[in-house]
Amino acid sequence: MQHVKRIQSCKDYYEVLKVTKEATDTEIKKSYKKLALVLHPDKNRSPGAAEAFKAVGNAVAILTDGEKRKSYDLYGSDEQHNINRGGYHRTTNQYGYTRGFEADVTAEELFNMFFGGAAFPTQNVYSSRHRRFHRQNNEEREPGYTALFNLIPILLLIILSGMSSFFISDPIYSLTPSAKYAIERRTVATNIPYFVTENFHEYQGSLGRLEAAVEDEYKTNLRYACNRERNYKESMLMKARNFGSKDLYRKAQLIETPSCRSFEDFKQNGRF
Repeated sequence: MQHVKRIQSCKDYYEVLKVTKEATDTEIKKSYKKLALVLHPDKNRSPGAAEAFKAVGNAVAILTDGEKRKSYDLYGSDEQHNINRGGYHRTTNQYGYTRGFEADVTAEELFNMFFGGAAFPTQNVYSSRHRRFHRQNNEEREPGYTALFNLIPILLLIILSGMSSFFISDPIYSLTPSAKYAIERRTVATNIPYFVTENFHEYQGSLGRLEAAVEDEYKTNLRYACNRERNYKESMLMKARNFGSKDLYRKAQLIETPSCRSFEDFKQNGRF
């Protein structure tokens, strides 16, 4: 009961855990473990013990989180602000330390994180709401397993990427020649050049559909190339106008757009 009364009279989280504002995470957790063992509802049947147990849990949850601790040191708890504004009335403890616990992790769950359920048999006094502290403490207890578990998605991605090469076949043709695509062919309808491999004679698909795909790709590439040439020429003309240079303007007018010319020739000849 003395522990319960002491916590009910505390003014901040540091006082709840009996540590200073300079306390390290290790010191805070060590103090929490001592207090949690004597305040756990399955062990301490004193009136208010459950609320005091929540209070020490809420305190360690805030003070072992770097960002929350920094915010708490600067502004205090939400409960304190609300009390100062008249938002809460005094109840069993001055600052209502148990209220904030609903937003993070339950006191019972936090207790099990620190003790792994081995301190003494416990009942499900509180429901689970959040798993962040559970994950942090598991990482402290089993860093090797955690690191291996975190690597599993990466390993799977590497394996799947390697396996994909067995199922993805090389393209049948290329619009540009290379050591692999060295044999030139031309489409029957539009005489567009494309390049195939030495074993193209083994191809058993539809030649008509293949050449239609060649023509579509060639037309798309030609259109994009034409747009790039036009944009470059327009930008140079605009630059010449901004500088007021007739010489630059004449040079910009002379810039060639061969892709646009080829595209227009194909359109006029009905090849597109």
